[in-house]
Amino acid sequence: MTTRTLAVHPVPGPGAEDVVVGLSGPDEGAVFTGTEDGSIFRVSHDGASVDLVARTQGRPLGLEIDLDGRLLVCDAHRGLLRVDTRAGVAGAVEAVTGEIDGTAMKFCNNAAIASDGTVWFSDSSTKFGIERWKDDFVQNTRTGRLCRLDPDGTVTVVIDGLAFANGVALSKDESYVCVAETGGRTVVRRWLTGNRKGMRDLLCSDLPGYPDNIARGSDGLIWVTIASPRDPVVERLQTSPLKVRKLVTKIPDRFQPQPKKTVRVQAYDDEGRLVHDIDVDPAQQVTPYHMVTGVREHEGRVWMGSLHESAIAVVNL
Repeated sequence: MTTRTLAVHPVPGPGAEDVVVGLSGPDEGAVFTGTEDGSIFRVSHDGASVDLVARTQGRPLGLEIDLDGRLLVCDAHRGLLRVDTRAGVAGAVEAVTGEIDGTAMKFCNNAAIASDGTVWFSDSSTKFGIERWKDDFVQNTRTGRLCRLDPDGTVTVVIDGLAFANGVALSKDESYVCVAETGGRTVVRRWLTGNRKGMRDLLCSDLPGYPDNIARGSDGLIWVTIASPRDPVVERLQTSPLKVRKLVTKIPDRFQPQPKKTVRVQAYDDEGRLVHDIDVDPAQQVTPYHMVTGVREHEGRVWMGSLHESAIAVVNL
């Protein structure tokens, strides 16, 4: 485990949940994030400038750069969107799809884009939206899904029955796609090529906490956020009778189990070996920061987003 110090860059909005790094043109090296109020911000590589580039009129979560250099946005309320960051705030948002099999998604969460334009994305729950994510987590509905959007617009559910489907990533050679299963503390892998094509296994399991977004870094590794350490109380609740689970989610929020304050990300290779384990003590930071839900390694720097914080953060490897 490696302990390091974060540089924290504020943004003018709560809950900068995910991060992605621009790869070309004027956006190269800049970091994008989306906040609770529907805003998409571009942050310069040094954090010195923050610009509003779009408003989704929803709740942006996962962000990716598509083949045309636009942002693909997983909006918890509206589904998959595309944002042209060069078009200015007005008219920059294009709806891609908000439905699966004719039914509106409740909780579009994260995505990865293949070299042929195929979009792999997660729908965390068919029961609850983002405002009630704790309900789904505690009740353990196992209605999360990994889906595929083909270039022709066809949407297919590839894996269902997931315990809160969350982050999505493709391997460097695109031989597999993986999805974080937050409630199971695992990263589930689906093989796309070779002798194991169509098979499912685990890239990693028994994680030290609950994974949120994941992403492939410029180093080819799969980076995994650990939003909160493992909580034995929550895991006992998940296996309790449904009546008990439902009752717990109806009591006032201050009495419910709360995510523990932590800043932790890990990186795994294609064999599921742990390569990096970055653990930052929030209590020792000059600027408070915790609950990392987004991660992106880019050329030796690890950028982080947080569902809780009005800021993004970065640490050098």
